[in-house]
Amino acid sequence: MTDETLPEKIATQLRRDILRGKLPPGSTVKERDNAAEMGVSRTPMREAIRILAKEGLVELRPSRSPLVAQLTVKEARDQVAVLLALETLSVELACAEATEADLAGLSRLHEQVSAAYDHVDALDLFEMDMRFHMLIAEASHNPALAETHRSFLARLWRARFLSAKLRRNRTRVIGQHGAIMAALSARDVEAARIALDAHLGHLADDIAAALEQEDTGRGPERMPPRRPITE
Repeated sequence: MTDETLPEKIATQLRRDILRGKLPPGSTVKERDNAAEMGVSRTPMREAIRILAKEGLVELRPSRSPLVAQLTVKEARDQVAVLLALETLSVELACAEATEADLAGLSRLHEQVSAAYDHVDALDLFEMDMRFHMLIAEASHNPALAETHRSFLARLWRARFLSAKLRRNRTRVIGQHGAIMAALSARDVEAARIALDAHLGHLADDIAAALEQEDTGRGPERMPPRRPITE
């Protein structure tokens, strides 16, 4: 995003490294080393780490390097329960409050995902998928709801990415997103609830399976060197 601050750009890079496994759960996030590798000073690096700590991806420790957080299955299930309530409220309110511009934005993103699905990188696809859900929350035109939704989405970011990689399925993403969009366009609250449940009803179990599979000890993916970040 062109309007990101330098700490936000750094946070985006670190977040992607965490999702891809370059920084696995329990590993330290060394402020000095990461700043040197990215070609930035330690001050914006420190701010970026705080951003990730607020998202729940990193755990801060007094006088020690932060750690990449490791979500337990119980924590994930608790957070999914809250997220699903927020997602449901989002579609209910969006049925009544979404503008034609909101619906057009969702449609454009849906078309982009559909066109790119078969060749886009898994992480890029996942970020587009999450953007779809954020747009629905924003279409509720309830700022408190949209902000809370973003917060819980961020807490489950890594767990949902693991789950999405295991369950990558064009019909699930494209078809179910399409059903949600059709319900929103028709302002049909009950259809929106049904479509959302079909899409996210098994999320807690899927995340639990992904976290349990990760605990079997599979190593992180090999990653290319980072490019320096510039303002």
